[in-house]
Amino acid sequence: MPKSQRLLELMLVVNRRRRFTAKELAEEFSVSTRTIMRDLQKLSELGVPLYSEVGPHGGYRILSDRMLPPISFTEDEAIALFFAAHALRHFVTLPFDVEFSSVLNKFYFYTPEDVRRRIDEMQHRVEFMTPVRHVDAPSLSVLLRAAVEQMVVRIDYTSRMEISTREIQPIGIYARNGFWYCPAYCFLRHDFRVFRCDRITSAAFTTSKPLDLQHINLENRKSFRHIGQPVVDFYAELSAEGVERCETELWPASVNLHVRQNRTGWLDGTIPQEDIAFYAQVFVALGQEAMVARPQELIQSIRKTLSDIADQYR
Repeated sequence: MPKSQRLLELMLVVNRRRRFTAKELAEEFSVSTRTIMRDLQKLSELGVPLYSEVGPHGGYRILSDRMLPPISFTEDEAIALFFAAHALRHFVTLPFDVEFSSVLNKFYFYTPEDVRRRIDEMQHRVEFMTPVRHVDAPSLSVLLRAAVEQMVVRIDYTSRMEISTREIQPIGIYARNGFWYCPAYCFLRHDFRVFRCDRITSAAFTTSKPLDLQHINLENRKSFRHIGQPVVDFYAELSAEGVERCETELWPASVNLHVRQNRTGWLDGTIPQEDIAFYAQVFVALGQEAMVARPQELIQSIRKTLSDIADQYR
């Protein structure tokens, strides 16, 4: 095997493994231990973060901040990845400890000149219309790690109604309309809640025992259920325009959107009693494209909201 090919395959192997010895690699590549030692030295010079450990159980390991091996992309794949990262540029905060402008510049610099020309032209032809929000969400990386590793986080949260400290177990994070959101189990409310991440002023890991939420993620949010809190039956008729607007909303699992053949539809299910005021705001925004039939508490809350708006303009 040519040395250049062996070095490339060796880089793939050491990146895949966490620990290894020179003898193990020598046997795998059918070369001498001395040859493997020279190859590992060459990889280290190329920037692969190798760490040598001495002793009876010694060997080599890759540092946690390891490099990825070279990956080949087609021209279209390279452009697609560039614009996938380009779409995130409007967010003030991202859940990764990395400067995206640096990533894009590095990616752009190492692409062929003709591909750069295509990217230059396409940047004036493709846009991702994400609102620019001048709010910071510094806890994104903590929330994402907690979701992945099933950990409990103590947060200070500022909502429209109150400032509170509570423990939550995040399910994940998602971006919508320029804001970041974190659906999580709230140990204060004993139920699932969605928190706007820029309203989380502090977040820290705790030693509290987490729940087993491995089966719940952002893709199966139908698993989110209201647990141990009062709920009310809910029904609303929708015009075709109302259906189209409701299709863009992230409704909880307990609310179902139905569409008829003529594109009108309806919403039904259950909603938490304590969220009546929130849903009143939602249906006021929908205006004449929706008509709530029940519960009566929601209808009364909508009437009060409309009355308060009318008083504001008198």
